[in-house]
Amino acid sequence: MAQKLPIGIQGFIGLRNDEYLYVDKTEYIYRLKQSGKQFFLSRPRRFGKSLLISAMKAYWEGRKDLFNGLKIAELESSNHDTWKKYPVFCFDFNGQNYKTEGALESILDEYLRRWETEYSISASNASIGERFRNLLIKAKDNTGLRCVVLVDEYDKPLLDVVDNKSLQEHNKDVFKGFFSTLKSYDEYIRFVFITGVTKFHKVSIFSDLNQLNDISMNEDFAGICGITDKELREYFADEIKHLGEKQNISEDDCLKTLKEQYDGYCFNPSGVKVYNPYSLLKSFFEKDFGNYWFETGTPTFLVKKLKHIDFDIRKLGDNTLYASEGMLNDYIGDEPSPIPLLYQTGYLTIVGYDRVSREFTLAYPNNEVKYGFLESMMPEYVSDCGAGSGKDIFSIRRYVENGDLEALKNAFVALFASIPYANEDDLLEHYFQTVIYLVFTLLGKFAVCELHTFNGRIDCKVETSRFIYIFEFKRNVSADEALKQIEDKGYALPYAADPRKLFKIGVSFSSKDRLLTEWKTSEN
Repeated sequence: MAQKLPIGIQGFIGLRNDEYLYVDKTEYIYRLKQSGKQFFLSRPRRFGKSLLISAMKAYWEGRKDLFNGLKIAELESSNHDTWKKYPVFCFDFNGQNYKTEGALESILDEYLRRWETEYSISASNASIGERFRNLLIKAKDNTGLRCVVLVDEYDKPLLDVVDNKSLQEHNKDVFKGFFSTLKSYDEYIRFVFITGVTKFHKVSIFSDLNQLNDISMNEDFAGICGITDKELREYFADEIKHLGEKQNISEDDCLKTLKEQYDGYCFNPSGVKVYNPYSLLKSFFEKDFGNYWFETGTPTFLVKKLKHIDFDIRKLGDNTLYASEGMLNDYIGDEPSPIPLLYQTGYLTIVGYDRVSREFTLAYPNNEVKYGFLESMMPEYVSDCGAGSGKDIFSIRRYVENGDLEALKNAFVALFASIPYANEDDLLEHYFQTVIYLVFTLLGKFAVCELHTFNGRIDCKVETSRFIYIFEFKRNVSADEALKQIEDKGYALPYAADPRKLFKIGVSFSSKDRLLTEWKTSEN
């Protein structure tokens, strides 16, 4: 019988009671309990943070029955002072809209009223911070046990209003007054765990919470969310087999494709890498290798920010982006650089580390992120490029595979005619190069694409089963000059004995006319 895959299930109690598959992360809960008191964890969306919080809640509430057969039950087996029912205050900021004034206070008030009823505290006109403090005191007095505070996605009320600075500052102030309790009333608290997408290092709401231990980049907790390669093979052997059979590939090739598509997230240069859990589960359910993470939400605000600052998106994939740990710890709402934003939201990950300079190298974690992100960037640089437009990547792929040079030429004419208006010559050059990069990188999903850039000159080679294309794009230089460069640099020489038909294509773009003005072809 097939395992029940917990796609979209974030509640630990329901998951265990309904016998869904659970990748056991409870050893991390035990480690946290043994090693400290107050923690913070940053991970991208859809990475299992909510399920982790839910499992912690069940653990601190003493729900021993739910942990039978899991690692933490084994670790706690000799401890007779465990599985107590601690008072747990769990705040979940997911699933709410914070774009209206007072929305955050309303959510906090709802939580506090529920717990005030539970602990028989009369309603008062006190601030929400004072009410929270009263709850901590009363809960400890009633139970004899200190309190556990769990906070899931603390930063959603801030990220939802990133374009409304006054409301964002208001929500920060609300949080600052509320969460300062976690420090000033430390004697009433046994354990704190806070999650979010963004780091808290420079955020004023946590300025008083310097006791929080940030484990986001800690090697020992690199696998706390996500699925490791070891877990993949241990828990999903049948799913790997069935996926391979459906795709008519071997299990080894199936594992290779899964790794290329969904693996690669690294949160410590020496730590274990992890797969995106949501995408992996969807892949097994659909028996396909789709871009499932992007289906849960297009990164509109991120795409627009990169376009607004004219960021060179070619750098995202060529291992030339560097960052210090301090940069990666910056709160993305306040940091003008897109690097923390891209890293914390999961579009970049750590691919290298220089221990002398203490610099991280960043790049795309996998193909799902790379191609999904670039597809979302394309409409920002080329208008009306949706499916069926003739200048969409699906049409261009067919033209390339069929050797239809006339249709391919018309597609590029339309693409360059769609480049946004720009007064500055440098900005026009940026758009020109970006469009070429997007098209040929996305085409690389279906063919072999190699890009070389030198002083803004781009050399593109595309291979299909029947054809080889060598492109040279020039701005304000003739197509004849472009073809001459292909000849002079010997780009076609490696294919001299190749039986496929080879096209050498020189293309010229006019800055003055803002159009592709020449397209010349030579065949071998």
